[in-house]
Amino acid sequence: MRALLVVDLQLDFLPNGALAVYEGDLIIPRINAIQERFELIVATQDWHPLDHQSFASQHSNQQVYDLIELQGIPQVLWPDHCVQGTVGASFSEAWNSNSVAAVFRKGMNKQVDSYSGFYDNNKIDSTGLYGFLNDKGVTEVYVCGLAAEFCVFYTAMDAKKAGFKTYFLDFATKPISAEGLQQAKAMLIENEITIVNTSEELMV
Repeated sequence: MRALLVVDLQLDFLPNGALAVYEGDLIIPRINAIQERFELIVATQDWHPLDHQSFASQHSNQQVYDLIELQGIPQVLWPDHCVQGTVGASFSEAWNSNSVAAVFRKGMNKQVDSYSGFYDNNKIDSTGLYGFLNDKGVTEVYVCGLAAEFCVFYTAMDAKKAGFKTYFLDFATKPISAEGLQQAKAMLIENEITIVNTSEELMV
């Protein structure tokens, strides 16, 4: 079975959001257009407590986008975003989410960030996504959403490590920076993850 995994298509990552990805809204119609090609659609949702330690606001001597160490691993400090229960944490209404079978929330432990839809950044706490996909008999995972070189990238990497044949839908994601995306793509290719450049390349 093939599953489409839509990563963090939330208002805070879209134009005018707290951590907006440039032109992030352009991928929404592209995702809507391909959903009918998949037997299973699953989503992830960034869902942070108000005092999450990845927020720059929680560190009086630090600025947004500074790099610190959090729980022993490097951590970019972000603007407050996707706080539980806020409008910014909700999915875009432009996205047709009616066919989404399950939503897996991440980033709920305030002590550690969670880019991947499968695990937190320490690889300790699982979201349950792997078990769900495995139980459904999924063999191929197609990853799209926001942002390309962060949550989409890490979700794709963990999907591959979990044993799924993994595809990164380049046409249905947007990066925070072009340089970051280039580096991410190099690592994806190195790990034998297929990069899909256009919707026409998807198998029907």
